[in-house]
Amino acid sequence: MKLHIALLPGDGIGPEISAQGVAVMNAVARRFGHELTFTEALVGAAAIDATGNPFPEQTYEACAAADAVLFSAVGHPRYDADPTATVRPEQGLLAMRKRLGLYANIRPVQTFEGLLHLSPLRPDVVRGADFVCIRELTGGMYFGEKHEGDDEAWDTNRYTRPEVERILAVAYAYAARRRGLVTVVDKANVLASSRLWRKVGAEMAALHPDVRTEYMYVDNAAMRLVQEPTHFDVLVTENTFGDILTDEGSCISGSLGLLPSASVGTGTPVFEPIHGSWPQAAGKDIANPLAQILSAAMLFEHFGLTAEGAAVRRAVDASIEAGVRTPDIQPAGAPRYGTREVGAWIARQVGEQ
Repeated sequence: MKLHIALLPGDGIGPEISAQGVAVMNAVARRFGHELTFTEALVGAAAIDATGNPFPEQTYEACAAADAVLFSAVGHPRYDADPTATVRPEQGLLAMRKRLGLYANIRPVQTFEGLLHLSPLRPDVVRGADFVCIRELTGGMYFGEKHEGDDEAWDTNRYTRPEVERILAVAYAYAARRRGLVTVVDKANVLASSRLWRKVGAEMAALHPDVRTEYMYVDNAAMRLVQEPTHFDVLVTENTFGDILTDEGSCISGSLGLLPSASVGTGTPVFEPIHGSWPQAAGKDIANPLAQILSAAMLFEHFGLTAEGAAVRRAVDASIEAGVRTPDIQPAGAPRYGTREVGAWIARQVGEQ
């Protein structure tokens, strides 16, 4: 298969982990006989510095012309410390999602047996957790009408029936391939927008009798994620709730550096780690590339290349079991491996399987 990938390294540790994702993808291509080409483009603070725009038109064009986007991270401290900044790196990510029509963010959460000790939760609680969070990406407060003044501010949490229907359709499709449980997370006891979600959810549940549907208030869902994460199979929710719950889910695996994601919709799909740009670590060769590499596995699987995705996942598992890990997930006193070493080891493992 021929695949053309738009490569968006972004800010901070982005370029370092992006390089490892590309190395592993190229190893897969060599082993399975695929042809990959890459076009690199600017996004985030790097794009602001170069063009004044966190998602310049040239980057959009590169993404729109590609089969998929491998994205890394955006963010810089100089914007975090300035609440008056009108142009921010994160706006590039939101613009990319909006312009590419990426309405569904898919975040698998799983545990790794060799890393159970990293979770702040007890091993017996998190062992065997394996679920998918599906977050609506282009509606809700992040994109609703806003007002910001000195004495008053608001964000509008607006949803339409088509927006809810299409994200729930993604959830049911995933549940049908997994264990057959959809958990719709809302706040229907308080929010009108959530009551629309629950109404549409009930209608769609009737169309999917082979999938069990449950409804859970977001506060209860947040509690159940840490009390009983093995309960969940496919969890679907609106933009703001999803942003919070998916980051909470990182405590189950033990590190943000382990979790990949995909954003899909009507345009070019984007595959990215869920963590941020960690600018303090940039250039130190300590960033964990596993989430980026697992995002590449999701990219292959998106195009039906399941054997290729499985090869990447086996290589990642092997690196963890062999103790070839970056410092964030390495036990005290164990050998230290850098970002490049881990990426190179996994790429070799893919070729040797």
